[in-house]
Amino acid sequence: MRSPDSAPRATRRRGETLTRAIYQATLEELARTSFEELTFDKLAPLAGTGKSALYRRWATPEELVLAALTDPSTGFGAPLAPATGSLRGDLLTILGAFARVLDEPRGQALRPLVTQRARHPALFDEVRRLVVLPHQRILLGILRAAAERGEATPDCVTPRVASVGPRLIIAESLEKGAASEHDVAEIVDEVLLPLTAPRRIVGGAP
Repeated sequence: MRSPDSAPRATRRRGETLTRAIYQATLEELARTSFEELTFDKLAPLAGTGKSALYRRWATPEELVLAALTDPSTGFGAPLAPATGSLRGDLLTILGAFARVLDEPRGQALRPLVTQRARHPALFDEVRRLVVLPHQRILLGILRAAAERGEATPDCVTPRVASVGPRLIIAESLEKGAASEHDVAEIVDEVLLPLTAPRRIVGGAP
C-alpha cells in the first residue's frame, strides 16, 4: 500500500512528459522560493514523480536548473532575431518579448539567480553564458544591422550598449513586478534610440 505522501502515479509519467513536468516544477519552485531551498526531495512530488527519477538524470540541483532554463519548451531555448526592418521595431519586439517572459515562471526563476548571484557565482556565470549572452548577441546583431542601414551609429555596437535595454527591463520588473508595453516603449524611445542615434556633426564636416 502506497503511503499518502508518496509521488502520485510516478510510474505513469515517462519520457518528455516527465522531463517537462520536472522542468516546470523546478522553475516554478525557484521563482517562488530561492536556490538554497531547491532540493530533489522537494521537487520530486511537485513534478509527480519519485526523487530517483531526478537523481538518474541530474547530479545536482544546479544541473537541473540549467537544463530547465535552456530547454526550448519550458525555458528560454535559442533566441530568434526579429526582422521588422527598423531599429525601433526590432527593439520593441525583442524587449517586449523579454518583458513578457520575465512575468512567466521561466523569467521569474531568473530573479533569485540574479539577486543572489554573489552566493552562487558559478551558477550565475553559467546562466549568463547559456541564457544572457545568446540574447545579448541578438541585440548586438540588431544594432549592427541598424548601423549598416544608417539608423544607428557604429559606435553603439558594443556589448555594454546591447545590455542597457535588458537591464532596464529587469529593473522595471523588480520594482513594479512586471514591465508593461508602455514601459518597454518608453525605454526604447527615451533611452535606446537617443543612445544609438547617428551622430550629427554641427557646422558641417571638420
